[in-house]
Parts: sequence; C-alpha cells; structure tokens
Amino acid sequence: MLDSGESYETSLKNLLARINRISVWSLPTAFLAIIGIGYFFVFYDISDIGLAMPAIDAQFNLHGSIILFLALSIGLIGYAIGSYVIGTASDIFGRYRTMILTMGLTALGSFGDALSVNVPMLVVFRFITGLGLGADLNLVSVYVSEFAPPNIRGKITVFTFLIGILGQSVTPLIGYYLVPSSALGWRYLFIIGGIIAVVALGLRFELPESPRWLAIRKRDIAKASLIVDQMEKVATNKEGKLRDPQPENVKIEDNKFPTLYLFKRPYSTRLSILVAMWFLWYIGNYAFLGDAATLVSNLGVTIASSILYLVVGAIGYPVGAAIMIFVSDKLQRKILILIDTVVWFFGMIIFSLATKDALFVGAFLGSLGLGMYLQVAYTFTAESYPTRARTSGFALTDGIGHGGGALGAILLPVLVAEYSFSFGFTFIAITGLLAGLVALLGPVASKKSLENISK
Repeated sequence: MLDSGESYETSLKNLLARINRISVWSLPTAFLAIIGIGYFFVFYDISDIGLAMPAIDAQFNLHGSIILFLALSIGLIGYAIGSYVIGTASDIFGRYRTMILTMGLTALGSFGDALSVNVPMLVVFRFITGLGLGADLNLVSVYVSEFAPPNIRGKITVFTFLIGILGQSVTPLIGYYLVPSSALGWRYLFIIGGIIAVVALGLRFELPESPRWLAIRKRDIAKASLIVDQMEKVATNKEGKLRDPQPENVKIEDNKFPTLYLFKRPYSTRLSILVAMWFLWYIGNYAFLGDAATLVSNLGVTIASSILYLVVGAIGYPVGAAIMIFVSDKLQRKILILIDTVVWFFGMIIFSLATKDALFVGAFLGSLGLGMYLQVAYTFTAESYPTRARTSGFALTDGIGHGGGALGAILLPVLVAEYSFSFGFTFIAITGLLAGLVALLGPVASKKSLENISK
C-alpha cells in the first residue's frame, strides 16, 4: 500500500517498481480470453469485407468498379482517424473507458454493414466500423503490454492474439458457406460479426483499468495501488515471495499532452521508423485480405472456389501465431519481424504464379507470415512509446501506416489490370519484405521493462 508520507514522485516510482518485479501473468486467466474475444472480432471484420466484396459487386451491379474497392479503403480511413482520436482519448481518459467505446462502435458498424442497400450506405458503416477497429486494435495491444511482465510480454500478447487470429482463420470458412449460398449470405457474415462484438462488449465490463495509466494521474495513484495489491497476491500464489522492488531503476515521464512526446527524441525517430514499417506492411496485408478473393475470381473461377483458396490458406494464421508463442521472447522482436516478412515474401511470390497448387501454397505461407508478424509487431510498437503517450504513439503510427492499407487495396487491382496477376502480387511481396528491413532500425525491446525501453 502507499505511504501517505511519500511524495507523489516517490510513490509513483515505488508503484511502477512493484509492477515491474512481477514475472507472471497476475490477472485472472479469464481476462486473457475476454481480451482475445475482442481481438477475434477485429480480425473477423478485417477478413469479412474482402469475402463479401465479390457478392456485393454482383448484387450492386458494380462490375468490378473501383468504387467497390473504395468501400474497403474508406473503412481504413475511418480506422486511421479512430486510431488516433480515440487513442489519444485513451491516454487522457483511460484504457478501460475507450475499450468499451471502441467495441460499441464496431458492433454498430457491423450491423449497419449488414443492412446496407447501396455502396454509399456501406461506405458510411464501413467508416464507423473502421473508427472502432482502428482504436481497438491499438488499445488491446497497449492494455496487455501494460500488464504483462517484461520477461514474458511477447508470449502473453501473442497468446491473446492467438485467440483473436482464429477470427481471421475461421472467417474464410464461414464466408465459403454463407456468401455463395444465397443473396443474403454476405449480410449474414456481417451479422455474425456484430453478435461477436456485442458479446465482447459485455465481457469487457469485467476488466480493470491499467494501473500504469492510473499511476501517472496523481489523484488516481491510490486506485492504481489497489489493483497492484491484487496483482501481487496472484503473483505470490503462483511464484512465492516476490523480489524486492527497485524504484531507483524507474524513469518518471514529464507531464505533457500525449502527442508532444512523439516529436522529441528518441520517440520522433521511432515514430518515423514504425510508420514506415507499418505503411509498407499494410500495403500488401490489406491488398491480400481485401482484394485476393475478387482478383482470383476474375481469373475465371467461381466465387466459392476463389474463397476456398483463402479458406485453406487461412490455416496459416493460427499456426503462425502459435509459433510465436514459443519464440517471441527468445529473439529480439525486430529480428523476428524480419523473419516473418521473409515468410510473407515467399508466400506472395508463390501465390503470384496463379496455378491451383500455387494459390493454395501461397495463401498458406502468406497467412503464416501474417500470423507470425502481427502481434509481435503490435507489441514492438506499443512498447516503443512511454505510458503517457503509448496509445497515442501506437495510434499515430498505426493510423498513418494504414494509409498503406488504403493505397494497397486500391493499387493492387490496378496493377493486376494494367500489368498482370503475377506483377501485382510480386509487388506486395516486396513491400512486405521492405517492412521487415525497416524494422531493424527500431529499438531493442525484448525482456526490458516498459520504462527502460523509454529511456
């Protein structure tokens, strides 16, 4: 408990040192599942729009018009705006409140997608969905990072991600059975997403606020201490007597508006590196997820067959995430990111060959690389910024980075139409690999406390 005679700075250092000495997950295990369900919806929604697009194209008589791909890109613009605006709100008003808001927005957007009767209506609700998704993806990564111990932060964040990535894995299977089966199939796809979002929203009311965020607000440090008391009890039951806290090793951050942190070193340099990394990665990521089913169907195969390639390939998502559970804390995260992008590169090169076998193998390897990359890169991004600006930093990084996703979603169909299927997918193979090379310029982060990474 806090000593009433301590100064605020001393109390803050002591509290953060108490958090940093915990070496096990010290919240109920069920909370990881609750967080994972939210992730599940995020990745379900990222995939469902691409699977629905061929049917929407046919029903709205768009005939492959670029406006169809704008529906995907508008969602990403909402993603970028929501990521920064709600992310900044999280640094000011707390992780808990904003995590409730984001899941409410995504539920509203998903049900609205299902009810859309034309492209303008779909664009509006994709924008609303994007507002919630962009912020939620960032918030969850930050939230878990602020609770997870330094020695297993990678493993814990990937564990919650593994639950979530199942959403990206099962969505193609659901889409395979729903979308071609009836004119309403794509609408059912969005309704299922909305139901999942409502369930996740209800469960989130059980989560505590981040004690790191509470602690940097002088009036809330006592509340933070109560949460840490409970964390210490759980940790003591799991591992016995805890080591003594080391407040002398804790760095105290200046009290500034969150975004102002991001424009002074070392954070300005990190911001530039991470924005470039995510921008390059998202070019291929969203082009593949959003456009691949439609572009494969344009090769002359049925909608069902084009989705089937992605169904089989999607097995790679949970496999990739599972691999990272065992290695995410073994190597520096920036090295792992490079390895992941190499897997992606070979997957897209093989996919670009456009033969039956190549589409199956390429989709699997691309999905494997994506499943390996995402949460390691999310964790790397979250831990690169200080607590006062962690969500803002992640949000600005990821939000600007999603400009690459919007670009890729529009650019890939153009490249395929102007040049060839092979050229388009080779292009996104290269942009993904470049993301891994840029990551090497980032900070050393694995197994370090969040405060020490901020130094």
